[in-house]
Amino acid sequence: MPVPFRIGVMQLTMEPLDVMLASAQAMDEAGMDTIWLAEAYPWWRKHGMEARSSTGVAALMGRATKRLTVGWGIIAASTRHPVQAAMDARVVQEAAGPGRFILGFGTSKIFLNNTKTQTRKTLGPMRDAVTIARGVLSGERFDYDGDTWSADVPALAADAHAPREVPPVYVAATAPKMQALAGEIADGCLTPSITTPAFVRYTRDNVKSDIDIGCTVVASIHASDRDRGRDGAREIAGMYLANKVQNIQGAADTLLDLAGLEQDEIRPIAEAMEQGGRLAAKAKVTDAILDKCRPIAGTPADCIAAIEEYRNAGCTHVMLELWGEDRLEQIRLFGEQVLPHVR
Repeated sequence: MPVPFRIGVMQLTMEPLDVMLASAQAMDEAGMDTIWLAEAYPWWRKHGMEARSSTGVAALMGRATKRLTVGWGIIAASTRHPVQAAMDARVVQEAAGPGRFILGFGTSKIFLNNTKTQTRKTLGPMRDAVTIARGVLSGERFDYDGDTWSADVPALAADAHAPREVPPVYVAATAPKMQALAGEIADGCLTPSITTPAFVRYTRDNVKSDIDIGCTVVASIHASDRDRGRDGAREIAGMYLANKVQNIQGAADTLLDLAGLEQDEIRPIAEAMEQGGRLAAKAKVTDAILDKCRPIAGTPADCIAAIEEYRNAGCTHVMLELWGEDRLEQIRLFGEQVLPHVR
């Protein structure tokens, strides 16, 4: 069966809980398909924000919404034991109800830096994590010995009070080998922030499988003013470009190359972020740099055209990295003036 085209929001878990829950409820009402929780990392403390656990927030969002699918987008595959991840997944499944949860694993290089657990091993831990989480959630007797993770878990009793559903499992991937692994073992592949249509095509070539391709795209909207509609996207692009200079050089090279961005071009953004925070970084994101990031931003017509470009490139799941002022109004605008035109 063809993969359905969906539109959701990628939520950074570094905002106050009440703010995140209010946003999720607005997305639910607006008709968004998904909310993905990007587990924030302690690096954001340098810029006045605090990281919160995606697994904990996900369960609360499941209870606070009625139809929105909640995804971990992502948790690190090599920092939580996959048995523990499966236990956390059960809580979200119970909180949200059937068919409303997606389990997402990734490498999370910055989190590994913060926890001093850097490793060159990424493919093995990912394969182990996906295999174990699925095995535990199946409820069957499960015994597995992996290169990084192993597990020995008895079968779930027939009268146990627990969901029986195995949720879809997605793998976040930037490098070609990890993308190929996603195509082999996962239900979906998630791409990072500053994904462009060119990077979507690159991902499709590497995945070589008919799975869901979820693309994280910087986004913001205004009803009538294009410049104001691009304002939030400019800010979140600055935050992530600074991150790619300061934390994940090398891992982001292809991503930046396909966007036509060079380290020397975006280094002033990182320096501004370090010295003056995210608003200072935003001021360094020129129109030319923002255009290269290919945001879904501007007026509703601009956003519709951008979404169609991503869909034509092979994206099946747009994940709006929505930022800027009055996000509840932005969510409403996407629901009323964009979603009906792209479904």
